[in-house]
Amino acid sequence: MKLEGRKICKGETEGEVLATKDGISFYGGVEPETGKVVEKGHELEGQSVAGKILVFPEGKGSTVGSYVLYNLKKNGVAPKAIVNKECETIVAVGCIISEIPCVDHIDIEKLKTGDKVSVDAEQGIVETE
Repeated sequence: MKLEGRKICKGETEGEVLATKDGISFYGGVEPETGKVVEKGHELEGQSVAGKILVFPEGKGSTVGSYVLYNLKKNGVAPKAIVNKECETIVAVGCIISEIPCVDHIDIEKLKTGDKVSVDAEQGIVETE
């Protein structure tokens, strides 16, 4: 299945999807040292975003979230790529400064945790294997 969206930050990668229907606040919601989701009650609470194709509808929360994404990358626990329904400014800036491929305008309901996908963010394409 080939899903076409919009490039937010260039790059190509492939990997395993970690998907949620919940928005993600990186500031206070994800530990920058471990990549673990710590937001209480979040669908992904206790799981790590490290090395995953992180799929979620949109970001939420503080502008410091951009810097948390940068710290995730610096600490080697960032997602390989981010795929959104609608990427907002905090996530977009975080991906750009961290060089994390990012695509939005994707029908994220078609992507499930455990799916193997390739992301060509330059073309805005997410493709399942």
